[in-house]
Amino acid sequence: MKIAPIDIAHKTFSRKFMGFEPDEVRDFLERISEEMEGLARERNQLRENLREKEMVILDYRERDDMLKKTMETATQMTEKLRLDAEREAKLIINDAKQKAELIIKDSRDSLKKTYSEISNLKRARVQFENNLRALAQAHLSMLQQGDKYMPDPMMPEHTMEEK
Repeated sequence: MKIAPIDIAHKTFSRKFMGFEPDEVRDFLERISEEMEGLARERNQLRENLREKEMVILDYRERDDMLKKTMETATQMTEKLRLDAEREAKLIINDAKQKAELIIKDSRDSLKKTYSEISNLKRARVQFENNLRALAQAHLSMLQQGDKYMPDPMMPEHTMEEK
């Protein structure tokens, strides 16, 4: 059974011969009653403070949860951005490699074509030189044969008729 401060304040005792001094008992009970009222107020104040602190703690926990979720989301976004950047970098590198291979292939094809043209030009030069030599030989031969039939410019003309 709980005792309230008011119960202490209004408690009466039966009197016996040679018992306690009633005024002292009343004063003492009053002081106990007042002390209990003070303790009850303090307890109520502490409960209110505790409730407020629990609300603050709850608020901090909610903030903490929110921060954790925000950090987790930021971490996930960072990881996603990193993976996307890596994927894009790989695509760029692969594209650059393909373009480089195409440039190298085109350069090789162009080089082959240039070598082929140089080879054709060398053959044409050799052919031209051979043709020119043959033509020069033919002209020289004609000149040499022509000398047989041509009069000697040092000889007078009439001597040629004599021959």
